[in-house]
Amino acid sequence: MKRHYMICVDNRGYEASLEIRKVYEVLPDREAEKHHQLRVIDESGEDYLYSDKYFAPVRLPSATKEKLELINT
Repeated sequence: MKRHYMICVDNRGYEASLEIRKVYEVLPDREAEKHHQLRVIDESGEDYLYSDKYFAPVRLPSATKEKLELINT
């Protein structure tokens, strides 16, 4: 499964769970996306739903993606 990452651009109300400017892994969840939410692995190490307004797309170089996938396996 291809991994998907986004960067946190807002954490109001979730300061303990999300860090601004940090890249987070986003898990596929079509039902959540219908409601403008993303399933994100947050600071707890668990996946939770957050509004998509808290995140922005980020393009990572292939070498960086490969290293992140090695860490998360």
